[in-house]
Amino acid sequence: MYYVNRESIRSRLDCLPEVGEALSGAAASWKGTLIEGLAQERALHLAAEIVTDVGNALIDGFLMRDASSYEDIIEIIATEKVISGEVAEPLRRLAALRKRLVQEYDSWPRRELHPLSAELPAVLNAFSTQVSDYLHQELDA
Repeated sequence: MYYVNRESIRSRLDCLPEVGEALSGAAASWKGTLIEGLAQERALHLAAEIVTDVGNALIDGFLMRDASSYEDIIEIIATEKVISGEVAEPLRRLAALRKRLVQEYDSWPRRELHPLSAELPAVLNAFSTQVSDYLHQELDA
């Protein structure tokens, strides 16, 4: 039997609509101000953390192979059919951004709109739906 912390996963997934809204808003009205740049940077960081935290919880809970990197978390949950290839592709790019957001923040281009900001809201929504569907299929069937 698997132990999957559904409450923790749900709590994190419940944060995604606000993160998506922030990214969507930034993309729609970008002026390149410092405040917008910092907000976008934080929203991208939260998106990366949520996706990798949820991925890790799924990997641990369903006893999938261990991940060797943040990008590998996405690869594993895509291989295990938790998420589709269409969702996995932009999430791989998001996971690859994590290092820059967390460790190389001193060189982050805060005045530039990142291309993922416009793309991620729909991807994050699909990620949440696909994870929820997977949990229902595996644990409630």
